[in-house]
Amino acid sequence: MYAKHIKRSIDFLLSLFGLVLISPIFMGVGIFLYFVTNGKPFFTQVRPGLNENLFRLFKFKTMNEKVDKEGNLLPDKERLTKIGRFIRSTSLDELPQLLNVLKGDMSLIGPRPLLIKYLDRYSKEQARRHEVRPGITGWAQVNGRNNISWERKLELDNYYVNNISFKLDFKIIVLTLIKVVKREGINGSNSATSEEFLGNYKSNK
Repeated sequence: MYAKHIKRSIDFLLSLFGLVLISPIFMGVGIFLYFVTNGKPFFTQVRPGLNENLFRLFKFKTMNEKVDKEGNLLPDKERLTKIGRFIRSTSLDELPQLLNVLKGDMSLIGPRPLLIKYLDRYSKEQARRHEVRPGITGWAQVNGRNNISWERKLELDNYYVNNISFKLDFKIIVLTLIKVVKREGINGSNSATSEEFLGNYKSNK
């Protein structure tokens, strides 16, 4: 049985090793973004994790903070910077989440942590995604990521919850590496990020 404590131990050791291994890249990206984002290289946001407990997610910042005449943030596609587009296409923006894994907020593999406002929009079955720790990558990410419908993504998340195993985790890691090298499925066709999840059978993605 793929016990939770075994998965957590693997997460801790691999994230620690990963942070040490990529520390030159991590620091290089962080320093570069520090100078091009007015000293704010990180994007942080509170997300729901295991059992819907809230935690602060870390990512490298890829969008500016430009607003319209009313003071509202412009759409993501208009705020995504040129360097941010490159960082996203190479998935370098996800690297700070290794800190979340090290802390125990996240796992290397699991359903992606989504927005708090989505919590009351899930069906009972879709909400089961919170029975495991959220991941940096997951079954939905290697099967379409932002280029598939919300309903399909949440179905794939539930598949992972129902079939979690070391073998499946290993398969997802291998497929993730392939996706990163090929730069596949980074963004939806009409947005810099995935369209908003409006609720069961209500999403336009």
